[in-house]
Amino acid sequence: MRTNLDNVQGKRLLIVGLGRSGIATCQTMLDLGALVTVQDARREEEFDPSFLNYLRGRGVDCYFDSLPPDMGAFDMVILSPGASPELPFVQEAKEKGAEITGELEIAFRTSRGRFVAITGTNGKTTTTTLVGDIFMASGRKTHVVGNIGTAAISDASIATEDDWLITEASSFQLETTRWFKPTVSAILNLTPDHLNRHHTMEAYGEAKAKIFANQGEDCFLVINYDDKECFKLVENCKAKVVPFSREKELNWSDYKEYEYSAFLRKGEIIIREGDKETPVCKRDELKIIGDHNIENALAAVAICRCSGIEVDVIRKALTAFMGVEHRMEYCGMVDGVKYYNDSKGTNVDASITALKAIGKNIILIAGGDGKGQDFSELAKEFKDRVKHLVYLGQDGPKIEQAAREAGFNESIKAKDIPDCVSQAAKVAEEGDTVLLSPACASWDMYDNYEQRGDHFKECVEMLKR
Repeated sequence: MRTNLDNVQGKRLLIVGLGRSGIATCQTMLDLGALVTVQDARREEEFDPSFLNYLRGRGVDCYFDSLPPDMGAFDMVILSPGASPELPFVQEAKEKGAEITGELEIAFRTSRGRFVAITGTNGKTTTTTLVGDIFMASGRKTHVVGNIGTAAISDASIATEDDWLITEASSFQLETTRWFKPTVSAILNLTPDHLNRHHTMEAYGEAKAKIFANQGEDCFLVINYDDKECFKLVENCKAKVVPFSREKELNWSDYKEYEYSAFLRKGEIIIREGDKETPVCKRDELKIIGDHNIENALAAVAICRCSGIEVDVIRKALTAFMGVEHRMEYCGMVDGVKYYNDSKGTNVDASITALKAIGKNIILIAGGDGKGQDFSELAKEFKDRVKHLVYLGQDGPKIEQAAREAGFNESIKAKDIPDCVSQAAKVAEEGDTVLLSPACASWDMYDNYEQRGDHFKECVEMLKR
């Protein structure tokens, strides 16, 4: 049962973090009549003065690089995704009776629209964008929101019963949900990431599993059958489980426990409903490269068919899809060398996937904020694939060390992205591929991975001149 927030008028709310989602939450809560206080670890001078004037003009108490003096003064604390529930002042507010929640939960409670929620360690943005394209092609009123860019709450509060909110949901967003109940949820995969926040894989998996915690038999969970750690999560699921697989033919005779499935057979994507199998398209018809994108496509097909979209619509939108910015984005060719921007590859598994998609003759640019990851598995994939590693940033040396320990010694240190591109261009030969896939977050050098990817593309453009 959805709990709406129409009664927040006069309630005392603390919004922690003034990034994209925090700002959107602040505006929505003010419009609903709440008494809003905001807190951000940044200094006041780091914010746009016009934004500060807006806050103060609406009576918002602001605490920049400081904390409110009385954490018992709030009925609710709404966390932005980057703010951990474990922060001492958040725990203090909880102990004093405040509800601790997050922007995604508030978006759900304020909305009449239907949610499709997509999570997983990798592939969320590609799959969410693809699903959004298919929904729009079907003529449905569609909002593509969440971790992908537009804060869910921005569109959720104006959505009607006919609207669909295609939502990319991170573990940070999901861990603070309570009533969140998407009509269709999806978990694409589960590999180590954000362990500096979640501490253990078990806790990370539990955060992801909250995506289906409130779903019942009237809902669907689309999930990766090939990822055994991921698929274990279905043990506690009450929704209809819809597996997808790149490796197994999930046919009716062997998998009757699943009403729906999506799988690959002899290079063709198949959607199954009961004992009826319908070909969707051949993998060679897709414009996005790599086995990981086959999995993303399978998940998208399952999500959209479970949502009632016709296969012909799915096929047309799927084969027209060009991919997303900063995810294996082709940037052009210079002197016979291809350049790819995979700045969204912010963890080891994502970068391994990118290496496998290209295959060989790779000049890899990697490094940044490693978020406590072990880079040994990444280094193992260098053999027969990577010709040179160009490393940078806070944890670039850790990647170089892991490479040396794996017997790889063709590494070049660079100071920044322009230097990386310059160094890569010097060692690359015709037929090689220069790949920015950092295996790290961007926070040590950039505000976000988009900014890092844009800078890389600018540097590649400079090479073309």
